[in-house]
Amino acid sequence: SSGINAELPLRPGTQNPIYYIEQVEIEDDDEGSDTFEEIKYDDDLSDSEAEEDLETALRSMQQTFQTEGIEESKEIPKATVSRRPEVVDDFIRNFLIRYKMARTLDSFQREWYELQQSGGLDNPELVPDCYVQNEELENKVKFLQKEIEKMRRGVNKAGTQYIKMKKERDYHRMHHRRIVQEKEKLFTDIRRLKKHYQSYEPALEELKNKYETAMREKMLTKIECEKNLGKIVNLTSTLSNYESVRASTNETVTKPTKEVELEGLVQQDDKSKKQFVHPKDSAIPTENGVNPYLNSSLPVTCHLTRPGGYRQTESFKAHDLAVSSMALHPFRDVVATVSDDTTWKMWSVPDGELLLTGRGHSMWIGGCAFHPDGTKLATGSGDTSVKVWDFSAGECVRTFNDHSHPVWSVAWHHSGNFLASSSMDNSSKLFDVASERCRCTFRGHSDSVNSLTFLPYSNILCTCSADKTISMWDIRTGLCAQTFYGHVNAINNVNFNTSGSAIVSCDAYGIVKLWDVRQVVEISSYDFEPHPANSATFDTSGSCLAICSNDGTVKMLEIEKNKVTELAGHEDGVQAAVFSRGGEMLISASSDTTVKIWS
Repeated sequence: SSGINAELPLRPGTQNPIYYIEQVEIEDDDEGSDTFEEIKYDDDLSDSEAEEDLETALRSMQQTFQTEGIEESKEIPKATVSRRPEVVDDFIRNFLIRYKMARTLDSFQREWYELQQSGGLDNPELVPDCYVQNEELENKVKFLQKEIEKMRRGVNKAGTQYIKMKKERDYHRMHHRRIVQEKEKLFTDIRRLKKHYQSYEPALEELKNKYETAMREKMLTKIECEKNLGKIVNLTSTLSNYESVRASTNETVTKPTKEVELEGLVQQDDKSKKQFVHPKDSAIPTENGVNPYLNSSLPVTCHLTRPGGYRQTESFKAHDLAVSSMALHPFRDVVATVSDDTTWKMWSVPDGELLLTGRGHSMWIGGCAFHPDGTKLATGSGDTSVKVWDFSAGECVRTFNDHSHPVWSVAWHHSGNFLASSSMDNSSKLFDVASERCRCTFRGHSDSVNSLTFLPYSNILCTCSADKTISMWDIRTGLCAQTFYGHVNAINNVNFNTSGSAIVSCDAYGIVKLWDVRQVVEISSYDFEPHPANSATFDTSGSCLAICSNDGTVKMLEIEKNKVTELAGHEDGVQAAVFSRGGEMLISASSDTTVKIWS
């Protein structure tokens, strides 16, 4: 309410005039002027399915309201001038003044002030103001309209989000059903394949046993044939002597038909052999040599005798690209390394001084081997050639181009007259250095032949292949004498121990196996997966293995204790490692172009 000041006569005993507030009534607004809009909701948004969960939608609506409430709360209303509401005594005074009731007004004021001074009155109540009430109601109406608008936006947003979530639910439900169907189908296929495999497993085992039995019978038959052939030769010589004696005595004796046939067979066999003999061919030893390390005490590597084992003592960069293989000189502390940069180099150890460098291959070099007398070096390359380098001549003295694919490995026979090589063309070859020709090709592997080595002081050549098998060949006949089965991945490398009684092999999944040569059985298996094992070699005593891993470490395996320690230092896969003759140091070569010495 608003008021007009009116001056009245002075009260008796007062100096200042008394002012009163006149009350002005304000007409109420028309109650029907306010309009309210009804909120429509979509019946489709109600979830009729009992399995639906509305907690997500309600939570989303609450978050929407809170977010919008925070945004609207940031709007600060403008400051307004507050008006003091009219109290009861002022209302009565204004009423009496309006109707000119002066005596009643004096009596009211006298009694009012007496009561007020005596404390008989509490705080006077305010007079209801219709205008103020209407304004408050209008504010409430505006606030409620804003709340309704927020609720409308929240409901619309929640409805949209609910529909989206329902579609996503249907999509994921359909995808889940499809996955379940595929899983059931895979399980059915797996069960069917298991049954199929179980039906074949006995047959495979039987075939394997038959094959092994046939190979043993083949070897026995071969040995028996050689014995019978020797007997035939002796009988033929005896018959010839007997004929010469009878001719001298002028006696005519008719030879038995059987003896004549035997003699004819021997002569045909001699003729067939003489047909392939080259004038410069070296003779393959008919008997195995004597291994000087069989009955001698061999030195044990210091990795087993020294506390803490090997430690890195020297490192040097050997090539510009990865070092792929390495060989130790048979008499001196010298190693030869070959690399992907198409060169081979010779180094003195342990000081790492460069002695020789050879160039001649047009592609990477995969393997190398020293001649038994230490005067030559053989290398095999990706250009499909095998070369023999003479240190005294300082050049390549032999080149063999018989392979049709890259050559992985080379090895010398203990006589020094023959050189063997393995290739990606699934074969191995035996070259005669004197006649400069291929004497024999060993075929039998169904995949690349990755490595080969000779059984010490014998005519047996051992090869390993990516077809997961190890084969032993007799170079005198060119036939496979034995095959080892057990690996399930491509075999990268194979080596004999010094005595020739055991074989170590490693494959592309880090599995290392030991084999008994005499019994043709697996002795033990070691798992270094998942990194490939590039090569494995015995120490001189045969009690320790150095396994070159593709994870940049050399794993030292103590066979008797079954203990493994790692030599870490290379930054890339280790490709080759060799022990010194006395076992006092280990030399390793890696794809990081370096050679490290551990002692």
